[in-house]
Amino acid sequence: MESPDRAETDLVLTPPLLRLGDKIRFVSPASPPDRDLILKQVEILKEWGLNVDFGEHAFCKHDYLAGTDEERLADFNAALRDPEVRAIFATRGGKGSYRIADRLDFEAVRRDPKFLVGFSDITILHLSLWMHCRQVGVHGALFVGDGEQEVSLETSLSLRRVLMTSEDIVIRARPEEPTVALTTEGTVTGRLIGGNLDMVATAAGWALPDLRGAILLLEAVNMYRGQVDRQLTMLRKAGHLNGLAGVAVGQFTRFEFDRRFSVIDILREHLDALGVPVLGGLPLGHGHSPLNVPIGAAAILDAKAGTLTVRRGDA
Repeated sequence: MESPDRAETDLVLTPPLLRLGDKIRFVSPASPPDRDLILKQVEILKEWGLNVDFGEHAFCKHDYLAGTDEERLADFNAALRDPEVRAIFATRGGKGSYRIADRLDFEAVRRDPKFLVGFSDITILHLSLWMHCRQVGVHGALFVGDGEQEVSLETSLSLRRVLMTSEDIVIRARPEEPTVALTTEGTVTGRLIGGNLDMVATAAGWALPDLRGAILLLEAVNMYRGQVDRQLTMLRKAGHLNGLAGVAVGQFTRFEFDRRFSVIDILREHLDALGVPVLGGLPLGHGHSPLNVPIGAAAILDAKAGTLTVRRGDA
């Protein structure tokens, strides 16, 4: 596995913002997408003044994967190498990105950084790109949240703000999100690293970067309580969470929160043991009208104010 040298790890690659007329490409590094849903997203992007094309295998199907490993990897690397492509959109998450995360063309990333937009299974690609290249990406998508029929205006505006403006990104905790109960006290700064818990755990030992000094972002969907417990136990006992600055907890979706010992209790046990500020209730993940946020960027977590802020000049 390729490892960056020290000079490279001191440099953070922040891709340039998108401009009118820029080309973005949809690729499918994980599971097969719904073509109709993607075409609706294309219309939104065209309304923003962007041009859109697709990887050769974007709509392929190889059982639960969107094509073979080689096909999915070829599309992703082709997008990284194409100077006309200014951002890469994952059509969806699902399963499979972890199979190719260590084989990305990291040299092409260093030559020409461009935003990767995706979350869920795509988290492991963000982690690998940060570990090898320290490239900032976008945790999120034009995602149709739980119980919604189309991309919400709140979701689409947040993605446009991240990709096409230099405004600070402020994510405010929502009191209706169950994970808001995990919020403690304190204010910390650090790089926002992480995303989907399942992928953070999957990356441990080979694609998980050093998290010391970072604000760890966690979200999850449709998992058993025991899975959450096992994964956080492994991450803690293996030392992967040592030295964290803080934890930002997003949407934990499709869990039974009214149980006597719910996933909130499990999360609290593990996060309390870290002894760092925790901010829950963040609308990041698979829930209602999820927002988009730069991942790998410098952030401020203010538990008392209930805000996670990315200062664009510091990204």
